[in-house]
Amino acid sequence: MDLTTALLMGLAGAGHCFAMCGGLAAAIGMQNKRSRIYLYHLGRLSSYMLLGAIVAAVVDGLGLRMGLTHMVLRWVAGAFLIALGLYITNIWRGLVVIERIALPLWRRIQPLAQRIRRHDGLFMSYLAGAFWGWLPCGLVYSALTWAAISGNAINGALTMLFFGIGTLPAMLFASHFSHALRAVLATKGFRLLMGTLLIVYGLWTWAMLLMH
Repeated sequence: MDLTTALLMGLAGAGHCFAMCGGLAAAIGMQNKRSRIYLYHLGRLSSYMLLGAIVAAVVDGLGLRMGLTHMVLRWVAGAFLIALGLYITNIWRGLVVIERIALPLWRRIQPLAQRIRRHDGLFMSYLAGAFWGWLPCGLVYSALTWAAISGNAINGALTMLFFGIGTLPAMLFASHFSHALRAVLATKGFRLLMGTLLIVYGLWTWAMLLMH
């Protein structure tokens, strides 16, 4: 179910992905061959998996998955899911605060990422995509809360892989058909539908905790 949650978060965040990274994905699509576009996204997913493995390993190593602490982490994961739903529907944008916290780190990484993106070569395309994965994003941080409770580094990486796969349709379409798909995913109706789905899923997570 946690992998399903991660996949759903990636799919539901399509509109947000366009707002945050649609321009970058479209630029990559215009400047590169199809094989290199896939390498960019493979690099991005690799970074997500690395982040998920690190977070899950830390939580597991500190023994935070036991008893009451694990329940608290589940409550936090549910809260992030609800916050993400509110964020996508534009009802409440509290996740922006978390994105701002990570901005100093991104300002250090961004110049290097831009220099790498200007170089040719398949590996450089992959590496540029890997740097892209560190872009401050409330959507990614919400997914990381689920990676944290996944049990171990391997499960954490899998959780973020499923999340990344969920973001692929929007990002790949942005690379090839940016204008047509953006018009659909940016509509208020789509954002409201997917945001509400995440809120319901987060509330369901809390309900399961209360039942236990």
